[in-house]
Amino acid sequence: MPVDTRPLAIAVMGPTASGKTAFAIELAQRCGGEIVSVDSALVYRGLDIGAAKPDATERAGVPHHLIDVREPWQPYSAAEFAQDARSVIAGILARGRLPVLAGGTGLYFRALLHGLAPMPEADPALREVIAAEAAARGWPVLHAELARVDPAAAARIRPGDAQRIQRALEVFRLSGRPISEWQRDPRPPRLPLRVLKLVLAPAGRATLHARIALRFERMLEAGFLDEVRGLRALPRLRDHPAPLDLPALRAVGYRQAWEHLDGATSAEEFRDRGIFATRQLAKRQLTWLRGELDGCWFDPERDGGQLREAVSRFLGR
Repeated sequence: MPVDTRPLAIAVMGPTASGKTAFAIELAQRCGGEIVSVDSALVYRGLDIGAAKPDATERAGVPHHLIDVREPWQPYSAAEFAQDARSVIAGILARGRLPVLAGGTGLYFRALLHGLAPMPEADPALREVIAAEAAARGWPVLHAELARVDPAAAARIRPGDAQRIQRALEVFRLSGRPISEWQRDPRPPRLPLRVLKLVLAPAGRATLHARIALRFERMLEAGFLDEVRGLRALPRLRDHPAPLDLPALRAVGYRQAWEHLDGATSAEEFRDRGIFATRQLAKRQLTWLRGELDGCWFDPERDGGQLREAVSRFLGR
């Protein structure tokens, strides 16, 4: 059997509040690594507390990449992420260091590790046109339009999923070809690395729920609402016709905070909705992770020794 000579990388995956960031930093420090963030909220500047972004001290201790690469009103697709991440990983390997891919955004991991079908690049001007149409007519109306031009895509996209409706209509209007057809085209080559997938997830659902609630409370104590007030004061967000349709503000917690500051909910209702939304995110992440059949699952609170042993075996140390 031929020897696998591909460069090594470690993916630290898991649901929100599972301890991925702390473990990834420890791993990178111990193994001479650099962290590539695989998180669709961390790419946006100004989303710090609510996105649990590593703070300045954590980022000073080990190099982090693909954090704060877009303003909150700017789009950033999974395809753009994959292209940027591949470039970053090439640089890490050239420096003789270990890429540590850390995050919980399944689409980003899929785009990076397996590739996405090629299709037209984002068109900011067209996206603004579609967003304006949605503000005037509503996303369900645009979903109905999508159903006429691309029934296959509309069948799997929810009427309220603004980001995916916008992208599907954008692709059709740019190319005259449904996005569902583009997605059936051959994908680009897989990432040429040997990747150890570590899935960090508490064994009990109650434990994860308790961690989620505790983290949300700590976010509030750290000034999460003040952070969102600062975002609301940015001219590009203040003047946007539908700010909550922006991908950045669909990050868990931010929509709930924005609506609370609009006066739609009480403080208690906001807290409950924020925690519930985070639980739902964790549920979706766990569903995706169970489909990663080559993932190695560990309870971060109980399996620390086994987790480190798995890393050592993979790295041959």
